[in-house]
Amino acid sequence: MNVYDAIYTRRDIREFRPDPVPHEVLLRMLDAAHHAPSVGFMQPWSFVLVRDLEVRKRVRESFLRENALAAQRYEGERRTLYEKLTLEGILTSALNLCVTCDRTRGGAVLGRNSIPEMDLFSTCLAVQNLWLAGRAEGVGVGWLSIVDPGKLAQLLAIPEGVVPVAYLCVGYPREFAAEPMLQTSGWRERLPLRELVFSERYGEPEHDLFDATKPSESATSLRSKDGK
Repeated sequence: MNVYDAIYTRRDIREFRPDPVPHEVLLRMLDAAHHAPSVGFMQPWSFVLVRDLEVRKRVRESFLRENALAAQRYEGERRTLYEKLTLEGILTSALNLCVTCDRTRGGAVLGRNSIPEMDLFSTCLAVQNLWLAGRAEGVGVGWLSIVDPGKLAQLLAIPEGVVPVAYLCVGYPREFAAEPMLQTSGWRERLPLRELVFSERYGEPEHDLFDATKPSESATSLRSKDGK
C-alpha cells in the first residue's frame, strides 16, 4: 500500500474484531509515529499503552459522562442521530494508546518562540503517522476526543507539563468502510477541495490550479474503487 492508498482509505474505526495486534506490528506503527516531523526536532511525544481492562472501563465512564453533555448541544433529529452514532471502541479494541505532548521537552526549542503551540501540532503529526501506518498494516485506529483530559491524566499518572493529546483505540477493524462513518450516517459531507484553496489572499478563489490540473492517477483510481 502506498501513501496515497493509506490516506484515501484511512478511517476513524469504532468497531473491532477481538484479535490482538502482534508486537512487531505495533512496534512498526509506533516507530512510524516516532519518525514524524517536529519543530526544532524536539520530538515532544510519548506513548502510553493501555491494556488494563479496569483502567479502560474508567476511561469509558469518562466518555459516557462527556458524551451525555455533548448530546445536549443538539436538538430534534440532530440529537436523535447523534445518540445513534458509535463514537468509541474503548473496551472492544485490542488496546488503547494515549499519545502525550511533553511541553517542557528540549527547553528553548528552535522555531517555537513565535508559535508556542508547535509542540502540540508536532504531536498531532505523530498521531497521523501512526494512523496511516496502521492502515497500511490493516490495523484500525479510532481517535477518542470525547473524554475529560484531566481524568486521563489522573488515570495514566501523566505528570504536570505533559498533555494528553490523543486517546486512541487500536485493533483490527470489522471493516474499513468505503467512506467515513460520519459521511455515510448523514452527519456531515466532505467539503469540496476547490472551495478551500485560495489565491494570494484568504477567500479569493483559485482557478488556474483546478482548471489546468487533472486529479492524480492514484486519487482517481481510489475514488472509482470506493465509489467516491
